[in-house]
Amino acid sequence: MSNQQDHTLDLSIQRYEPLVSVRWTEHYELELLDQRLLPTQIVMERLTEVSQVWHAIHDMVVRGAPAIGIAAAYGVVLGALNDKAASPLEWLKSVNTHADYLATSRPTAVNLFWALDRMRNRASQLMTVSNIAVASLNELLLEEAVLIHQEDEEVCRQIGEHALSLFHDGMGVLTHCNAGGLATAKYGTALAPMYLAQERGIQLKVFADETRPVLQGARLTAFELQQAGIDVTLICDNMAAMVMQKGWVQAVIVGTDRVAANGDVANKIGTYGLAVLAKAHGIPFYVACPTSTIDLNTSSGELIPIEERHEREITEAFGSRTAPENIKVYNPAFDVTPNEYVTAIITEHGIVEPDYVTSLQDIMKRAALPIAD
Repeated sequence: MSNQQDHTLDLSIQRYEPLVSVRWTEHYELELLDQRLLPTQIVMERLTEVSQVWHAIHDMVVRGAPAIGIAAAYGVVLGALNDKAASPLEWLKSVNTHADYLATSRPTAVNLFWALDRMRNRASQLMTVSNIAVASLNELLLEEAVLIHQEDEEVCRQIGEHALSLFHDGMGVLTHCNAGGLATAKYGTALAPMYLAQERGIQLKVFADETRPVLQGARLTAFELQQAGIDVTLICDNMAAMVMQKGWVQAVIVGTDRVAANGDVANKIGTYGLAVLAKAHGIPFYVACPTSTIDLNTSSGELIPIEERHEREITEAFGSRTAPENIKVYNPAFDVTPNEYVTAIITEHGIVEPDYVTSLQDIMKRAALPIAD
């Protein structure tokens, strides 16, 4: 990717400073932490064009449903700024074109489409203002992207507050993939209660699945929790059953990229198996997500599009070939966990329990109201 700015740092410097995954600069540039290089390098990618944002999302420079949505919102702004439309109508066409383009970057995370729809809607609203210059339209559109970014931090903190009510001191908690601060504006979703617990002196023992084949749990979750001083133990995905059997885990909590109207959840591949194991061992299985991840227009998980990624992620996952040449490969990035395996869905507006068809509709109605302090 062009315009790479290498800010490789001594990791010891970062120990007490949370990493920022998405940042808008005063120079009207988007900076993204290249999460493909963690944990050995901390490198910020500097992006100035919408096509760079598309590739950053598609190639997983930025990942995690909320962070993808934030990056896409800023991408729409970059596209509008670069087009230099001659009139408000041309500007609106530009915004919609770039939003449509960015929507093709990844198919599963609904936050991407939610953020892009919000940018489209804001652009349409601005067209009702008479005699407004294109430069002013760009600034107001940027304000919407910044608002999406700022709101995500508060949303994640509220998710953490609700989730923490389900945990207690000394509890063992298992998580999968990365649903932490690296995947959001701050705190994360599934990891938010772990950060809040640490702030309040509540000791949780976290087990992090490595999360094959891209190892987000090993590279990202284990890294950010360790840097924050949280008790974390890394395990291979196929060790989860044994850890549960030993009684070391009293809860499982994961994030999600989309929740269907019936409570089925799409999350990183391996989540479904983890939910089945949790149920077999009588362990609650929690899903943490903002209400922007709930898709009432998708009736069940069967209708959620599942991204399939390149075979190299499996055959060359560790930097050298680990499988025979010309072997057939199946590499879905996500799986769908049926609602009967989900104990509760934790949102910024509260904890949702079955019957999900009704309770998810109720929480989405509540989401239209301001978050209570």
